[in-house]
Amino acid sequence: MQDPQYPARRPWEPQARPQIRLTDTERDAAIKVLQEAFSRGQLDEEELDERTDRAIRAKFGSDLAPLTEDLGVTPAGTPRATATGPFAGRGGSHKADLREPLPSTPVERAAAAVGHAGNYFFPVIAPLVLLLVSDRISPYVRRQAMESLNFQIFCIIAGLGSLLLFWLVAPLLVTLAVALGWAVLPAIASIASLMGRNWRYPMPFRVLKDS
Repeated sequence: MQDPQYPARRPWEPQARPQIRLTDTERDAAIKVLQEAFSRGQLDEEELDERTDRAIRAKFGSDLAPLTEDLGVTPAGTPRATATGPFAGRGGSHKADLREPLPSTPVERAAAAVGHAGNYFFPVIAPLVLLLVSDRISPYVRRQAMESLNFQIFCIIAGLGSLLLFWLVAPLLVTLAVALGWAVLPAIASIASLMGRNWRYPMPFRVLKDS
């Protein structure tokens, strides 16, 4: 006689819901998350290689979850909401964490690259115009345009400060470093934008801040 606490399973009822196998697109999305984490310094090169290898061999979503759950994003690359902290929530007056990767399309990446490379031809003007129209384009373009404009403002401030203290050696070295950075970094930023990276210029302060 069947125990009523453990009724017999009907033939048409599966014992457990089967897992859906991952697609290549889903694996690629997880690998992109890992690469973004590496660029932010969350993973070292060895961890990146190990997790990327595991992501390539993953068969189900449960295989990917441990690879990304400690990075602050989901396997799909979407920033994971937290209940506490200064960046809790995505609306209101809270500021978005600039380290979070933003999704972007190829067109948006090209527009962001123009905001960086345009400084070689129209310094300040190119990222400023892009920033003014970015609300109608995408958050990714807006962030990169603001970063590019901040870099130009920083170069101007550093250059003027160095001219005022031209008789000292240190300001001269700063001027040379800023000039070299202005010549090289926008090109690197353009390439990073074309790759969908969340590029940040290495500078000590930013005049403009996203709200």
